[in-house]
Amino acid sequence: MSDTPDFETALKRLEEIVTRLENGELTLDSALQLFEEGIKLSRFCHTKLEEAERRVEILLKSSSGQPQAVPFESENEQ
Repeated sequence: MSDTPDFETALKRLEEIVTRLENGELTLDSALQLFEEGIKLSRFCHTKLEEAERRVEILLKSSSGQPQAVPFESENEQ
């Protein structure tokens, strides 16, 4: 089994970290450790989402009525 989580596992762990940090009952060292883990997970999730976005294609009909794959363009790219 790989040490790298899948997106869903990473997101769930990130939600757990946020909940624990918001609770406010951690020592400073524990909070910093969780914060660092959360930052790494956040970056991992962001990267996975960007990869998925690049892979998404929109199927549009061409003028001849045939489906045509067109790369997805996010709002940031337009």
